Order: sequence, then C-alpha cells, then structure tokens
Amino acid sequence: MRKILLSTFVVLMSIIMVNAQTFEKRNCPAQEILEEQNKNPKVYQRRSAIELRTQKFIKEGSRFAHRSGTLTIPVIVHVIYSNAQENISDAQIQSQIDVLTADFRRLNSDAGSVPAEFASVAVDSDIEFTLAQITRTSSSRTSWGTNDAMKSAAQGGVAPINPSENMNVWVCNIGGGILGYAQFPGGSASTDGIVISPQYFGSRELQPAGENFFLSAPFDKGRTGTHEVGHYLNLR
Repeated sequence: MRKILLSTFVVLMSIIMVNAQTFEKRNCPAQEILEEQNKNPKVYQRRSAIELRTQKFIKEGSRFAHRSGTLTIPVIVHVIYSNAQENISDAQIQSQIDVLTADFRRLNSDAGSVPAEFASVAVDSDIEFTLAQITRTSSSRTSWGTNDAMKSAAQGGVAPINPSENMNVWVCNIGGGILGYAQFPGGSASTDGIVISPQYFGSRELQPAGENFFLSAPFDKGRTGTHEVGHYLNLR
C-alpha cells in the first residue's frame, strides 16, 4: 500500500538522465516484464486500480496530497557475485544511494540540463533514500537473466526482505547487455524490487580517493539506478 500511494506522488516528477548517458541505448526490459506479468489476471487487476488512482490524482491533485515533509525510503542491497569485481564495495553502493537522493530531490549538479519540455515538472519530489542493509552472497552463476532467479533462495539468490517497508535492490550480473530492470507496483511481493548489474550501480563521480569502483562508462554516473527507481515508482 505504501508503494501504491507513493506512485501517485512521483508521477509529476521528471527523472533526469543526461550528458554521456543519452548517446548510448540504456537496455532495460522493464516494459516487457510488465506486460508478461500483466497476463496474470490478479496482477493486471491490481495495476489497473493503481493506474485509476494515478489518473485521479493527476486530475484532482491537491485533494489527494496527504503526505507532508520528506519521505525516506530505506534500501536493502543484495550483492550476488561470482568474482571479486562483482562484489562491489560499500562505498560504491553508498554512491548509488547518494545519486538517488540527489536526483529525486533535484540536487544533482546537472539539473539545469533538463530538456525544456520537462522543465515545468522537474521538481524536488521530497523523496530521499537511505542504505538500510547490505547482504553479500557468493555464487558460481555468472549471469542471471531477467526471470527473477536472483530473488529466490531456492535458485541461489536472496529473497526480498520486508518489501512493504523497504526497497530491495539486487546487484548481480544480468547478462545479455541489460543494465537493469524493475518491477512496477502491483506485482508479487516475492519479486518486488530492482535488479542492476554491478558495473552500472554507483557513480564514478563520487568515488573516494583510494577506491576503485567497478563501473563501465558511459553508464557510470548512477543514472541506471535513477531510471529503474522511476519504474519501481510507476514511471513508464
């Protein structure tokens, strides 16, 4: 319910993905996964209700603005690695959390680069993120695909932890050139969350001296995370 309510507020904000990252395709299959999950009648019904509420919020706005102040979303990061590089550091993980907060609070240094078409809705959403927990799991599996195996302990992954109160993020090599994907609101709680490959999780710009982040340009600014959190909060 908390996530469903949150999605109605975030619909008015613009997600910022600029500079070098706009020149190469960000491979994200979230829409295809959404359509596949919607073949389940119960999931489709829940998502239809969310969309109706969203449209009502857009139309009637202030009548539904019950939240005041800043909302902080706790993030649990599950690192699943097959080699030392994929076992990314706490600092790299924190850099991603910092990017999310900066982007959703419109505190990012490139906020002035928002295209004119979106300038009127590129606002501070009063949403912040905090790192609540990190789990680390070694695996012999070198790629995970998009069938949510990384979210299942029975398949060598890690089950989401209290997804009604936390945003779960799995950092593991997806493979197939896919940077990340997210589950839209209304899906199963057992697969709720976001998946991002380790080389696209975090920001090189926030790398402390002495650290060596495992990141791959041009997607090394943490904007894959911002993009996927947008889907997680119902932005198409």
